[in-house]
Amino acid sequence: MAPRKGSLDDTAQLLNTAAIHLLRGMRAVDRLAGLTPARLSALSVLVFGGPCTLGSLARTEGVAAPTMTGVVRGLVGLGLATSEAHPDSGRQVLVSATAAGVELMHAAAARRRAVIVEALRALPTDQRRAVVGAGPALRDLSRTVPEVARRRGQSVK
Repeated sequence: MAPRKGSLDDTAQLLNTAAIHLLRGMRAVDRLAGLTPARLSALSVLVFGGPCTLGSLARTEGVAAPTMTGVVRGLVGLGLATSEAHPDSGRQVLVSATAAGVELMHAAAARRRAVIVEALRALPTDQRRAVVGAGPALRDLSRTVPEVARRRGQSVK
């Protein structure tokens, strides 16, 4: 049985479909960065979230520490990140983006924004206004969904 039009279930279905299609659309844009999706995602965390331990980066990305070690090793090898002993704990590794990593990530983010802006401009004015008006609520929803998934035991983190 299909969800009733306008119901929360219907809205959830629409948002889920939109999220999937937006992510698919961004894949081609992200390929221009020249990094694997895992490396680009980890670099994004470092650039926009700041330096963090390898363990914290692995938890944020929802992968095991050994997996993240390989991702970070790749970023370091490309000159996009540094990995050094944590100043407060010799047992931990602190990972940071380099200037080249910051530049690459900002360029990648700008390409994504440009595609989204062009897509927004293609919408009818009333729909574009609705999306713009929903922006803050969508941001808040994107922060709430992982919390709900964790509570329900449906999170990989």
